[in-house]
Amino acid sequence: MLMRAMARRRCFAVSTARGFTLIELLVAISLMALMAVMAWSGLDGMTRAQAQMRQHSDAVLTLQAGLAQWEADLDALASQPNTPSLDWDGRALRILRRSANSPAEGLRVVAWASRSIDGVGHWLRWQSPPLKTRGQLQAAWDKAALWAQNPGDDERKGEVRIVPLERWQIFYSRNTSWGNPLSSEGVAADGKAAAIPSIPDGVRLMLSLPAGPAISGTLTRDWMRPGLGGGK
Repeated sequence: MLMRAMARRRCFAVSTARGFTLIELLVAISLMALMAVMAWSGLDGMTRAQAQMRQHSDAVLTLQAGLAQWEADLDALASQPNTPSLDWDGRALRILRRSANSPAEGLRVVAWASRSIDGVGHWLRWQSPPLKTRGQLQAAWDKAALWAQNPGDDERKGEVRIVPLERWQIFYSRNTSWGNPLSSEGVAADGKAAAIPSIPDGVRLMLSLPAGPAISGTLTRDWMRPGLGGGK
């Protein structure tokens, strides 16, 4: 009797210690694989979201930096005898400005324009090196116009791409009203066109931005001459 009881206990121990069947292992492996795929999908989605947020932030910061530079150029407008401080020819806005570092460096000519690069329109900025003679100033003024129309490798050296752009418009404020700069050039006291256009009271910038990671649609930025009011 004792021997039979011990044999039964051994059989019970063996039966309770048996391993998983093949089907159970396959089910367990399938569940683990499914959980791994779900975890990977979640991580991939988070990575994509972070990349999109980073791209959006970078694009917005670039646009903000471009607009800040635009206003800084206008705030630093300089005057020289027989030389325009600001000129819009329908293609580029040329600006004669003081150097940002030190007046001893001289003046700079800055130009803003729009051009298609590799089939995509871009808002661009160009600036000359410091200028200390009238000959250098006139050469840089002419070079800025050439850069906006048909630039070569030499003209592109001072070029910086700001943001993708569909189109842009410029308006001048004179006598509390906004108008086309080409039809609202400065006039002399006798009503005749001035040889050197006067600086307008304000400059309105309108950018048509394409759909992208940053802001899209039409962006308007007003600059007012210091002492007349603030921009927005």
